Amino acid sequence: MLRTALLSLALAVAVHAETFPIVGVEHGFLLGSGGGGKWLKMEDAAKTVHGGEQYRLYTLTEQVGVVKGGKPHSFEEPCPDQLAVNLTPKPKSGIIAVAGSWNALPRIPKVQDTNQPVYQKAVAEYLTSKGIHNPKVKITKIVRVDLDGDGEDEVLISATNYFSTDGVPSSARQGSYSCVLLRRLVAGKVETQLIDGEFYAKATTFSAPNAYEISAILDLDGDGKMEVVLESGYYEGGATAVYSVTGKKPRQLLIVGCGA
Repeated sequence: MLRTALLSLALAVAVHAETFPIVGVEHGFLLGSGGGGKWLKMEDAAKTVHGGEQYRLYTLTEQVGVVKGGKPHSFEEPCPDQLAVNLTPKPKSGIIAVAGSWNALPRIPKVQDTNQPVYQKAVAEYLTSKGIHNPKVKITKIVRVDLDGDGEDEVLISATNYFSTDGVPSSARQGSYSCVLLRRLVAGKVETQLIDGEFYAKATTFSAPNAYEISAILDLDGDGKMEVVLESGYYEGGATAVYSVTGKKPRQLLIVGCGA
């Protein structure tokens, strides 16, 4: 009886400790894996991926299919140290692929109007707190979603202004910035918190600034709480990162990047 109970407990612990690989669809980068309260970065996650796993494909607002993944392999030039997973059939759409059996989109993110005065003001106040006086607010995306399943929506805001019409420049003008902000209730009061970003109160020369954008919002480890995926890019490269935003402050869990 005791032996059976111990075996059942060991099995439950083993299942709970299992992690599931996460892949960026566009380039096939293995971002890492999550599950059972654990997060494994790319190198450690690769040891648990044997090929043949089924992945669910997600955009920002829906699941768009199921594919099969291969074994991790070098992405080769220009980033031979990064690992990629081939997805079959090759996805026609999707942002993130998750090899988990749960619904990674338990609550649907809602894209909002970027011209809402309350969020224009919130971004301006945050930029001012970073030393950017009289900021030129340029919001690129606003998304509303209940991240932790408590019935209360949070708001995510992407804002970028490098005063450029030709992508992200190699240098930053004074007052330039790019960030993703989280607006939520904390102890009954709305707070604006930084998930990630860069702020240039003074002009810089060849600083290779990044532009940050909300890419996906998914439950990547099966615990019912949603993580935020951000894309960042500079003039000759970029990265994909996963953040936990259900603690007191946002925290980066995984990141994979490639640049020339």
